[in-house]
Amino acid sequence: MVVIISAPSGSGKTTIVNEVLKSIKGITRSVSWTTRDPRKGEKPGKDYIFVSKKEFEEKVKNGNFLEYEENFGNYYGTPKMQFKEAESNGIDIILSIDVKGARKVKAVLPESVSIFILPPSEQVLEERLKKRNTDEEKDVLIRLRESKIEMKSANEYDYLIINDNLEEAVEKVSLIIETERKRRVH
Repeated sequence: MVVIISAPSGSGKTTIVNEVLKSIKGITRSVSWTTRDPRKGEKPGKDYIFVSKKEFEEKVKNGNFLEYEENFGNYYGTPKMQFKEAESNGIDIILSIDVKGARKVKAVLPESVSIFILPPSEQVLEERLKKRNTDEEKDVLIRLRESKIEMKSANEYDYLIINDNLEEAVEKVSLIIETERKRRVH
């Protein structure tokens, strides 16, 4: 089973995915490739595969990505190989991707389960982005504008979760995955 998690920047998507991976057995993360620089605390190979634009574009030419997008001047891509590995090992895979990427994955894998994480409010989202201290003020404003656009697409997803309490959001995502697993067995 493929689980897609999308959310605006600063909604807690990465934290939720990390916690879900700790609490559920038989699921792995799809590690996206990106041309952006690592953020503080990110581990290459675990959070992202960090590569040059030239290397990324070569992978695109060779058809190595299920989907890829350019966001904020950097490429992000979902490698096909990870899906083959997960399937051959009999485990589920979780993708943490943006709305455009999710649409592309759903088009190729319509049976995938999609979950959209919403912040409690735009004000909370802005506070979270500023607290992250990874972007300049102008970049925060760009991310907020992009977030508003992404949130309009939330109704395209199978499930919506408001992340106003991290523990509850993790519990809800875990429950959705467990429920979908049971549904697919029968």
